[in-house]
Amino acid sequence: PLKPLLGQCFQFVQGNYKYELCPFHNVTQRETVFRWNSYSGVLGIWKEWSIVNNTFAAMIMNDGDECGSDSTLRHAKVTLLCATLTEIANVSEPETCSYEIALKTPLACDKRNLNVYSRLTPVLQEEWDKIEQEFSSEDLTKRGYAKRLRQLFKVAGFVAVDEKPKIGRA
Repeated sequence: PLKPLLGQCFQFVQGNYKYELCPFHNVTQRETVFRWNSYSGVLGIWKEWSIVNNTFAAMIMNDGDECGSDSTLRHAKVTLLCATLTEIANVSEPETCSYEIALKTPLACDKRNLNVYSRLTPVLQEEWDKIEQEFSSEDLTKRGYAKRLRQLFKVAGFVAVDEKPKIGRA
């Protein structure tokens, strides 16, 4: 649905920082003030969709550069807003190392573009229908419903497959 954004990058300057968002790739930040230790790095790399109420709600970008004394990795959430032009509307850092980016695009104006169900194969649509039926007949708890949908979204390639826990440190 948002394939026209693939391969494009959008820049935004705010204060002393220049941001560049390349949907389905990464988001970077570069300090525009020239000083000996100015920051230039990756805020996040494309991971998956945040799906809310059968809608692609936001792009999740994880595994950016280390940040802070505890080596937390920077990450960003890119929310899509309806507008006539595609451009970054705003960038904020509500918590240290955690960024929120508002991307305006006409692709977000037609809600059909953001509908998850319609992007599934017929086989996965049938599976979703079964999950919905089990949930509505109370054969599935709310937690079980959410877990089964997440698994379905993994199979569809909309969300990332959970990595195996790492034992020890390299």
